[in-house]
Amino acid sequence: MHTRRTGFTLVELLVVVGIIALLVAILAPSLARARELARATVCATQQRNLARGWSLYAANHNGICLPGRFGSGHGDDRYWVGNGWKYRPRWVAAMGMLVGTVPFASPSPVKAGGGDRQDYTDPVYQCPAVPDWIDERNYAYGYNHQFLGNARNHPGGKGYRHWPVKMDFIHPLSGTVLAADCMGTAAGFGAAQRTPYENDGTDLTDMANHAWCLDPPRLTNAGDRGTGDRGSPRTAVDPRHLDKATVSFCDEHVEHRVPEALGYRLAADGTYTDDGDNSLFSGTGRDDDPPRVW
Repeated sequence: MHTRRTGFTLVELLVVVGIIALLVAILAPSLARARELARATVCATQQRNLARGWSLYAANHNGICLPGRFGSGHGDDRYWVGNGWKYRPRWVAAMGMLVGTVPFASPSPVKAGGGDRQDYTDPVYQCPAVPDWIDERNYAYGYNHQFLGNARNHPGGKGYRHWPVKMDFIHPLSGTVLAADCMGTAAGFGAAQRTPYENDGTDLTDMANHAWCLDPPRLTNAGDRGTGDRGSPRTAVDPRHLDKATVSFCDEHVEHRVPEALGYRLAADGTYTDDGDNSLFSGTGRDDDPPRVW
């Protein structure tokens, strides 16, 4: 009497495992790309929310654009951010409830004790590709502050460097960068020299160091750059989404672009140079010099 075989032979099992492995190898790149596309879509949604908050801020302040960060030494350096007073908030925090949620669970009204370097606590302020970049100074999204509102104190006590700026003088809104994925002062170094992100870090080579401010493609020796100090490396966009940066514009629309399509120029080692084109940053549609500081 013969018995029926119910199991698999070793050869059959190896064939099945081989087929599964082949399918995984074929599908893995597609799945990874789909995951990155999903992150880029979420990032675009986050930046669109911030762009809407930027427009509402101008509407609520007689058409004056949001400053990148308020200068120090003016009043008590405290500003309302929706659920409390905050010491010199950067552009994102200054919008407060205008984006639908507050930036900090407990905003600090003073510089001491970490009030100058708080972490954003709500997901609307996070880029999904770099969710740990939430330090308000070393941040994921950089603001086109040089042209839209550079409220750093002018050297020599001459007021602000370039603020206030009226929204009515920005033409075209659809062709003027508001903010974008930013890598901070690491952009001033070759790709091999850049170091990982550090929350509360200060190294110029760190990814996202001073990335709350986005320098335009073309810089001059008479203009601001990076940390705001003379000799600082520049900042620039970070193409972290499938080699493209997420970019919001002043009319609230969002695009994904490679750095060169925004006017940036890169050296062979990946360093961002200063000889780009500012047409998409100037607010005039022209390749204007950044406002003079020095």
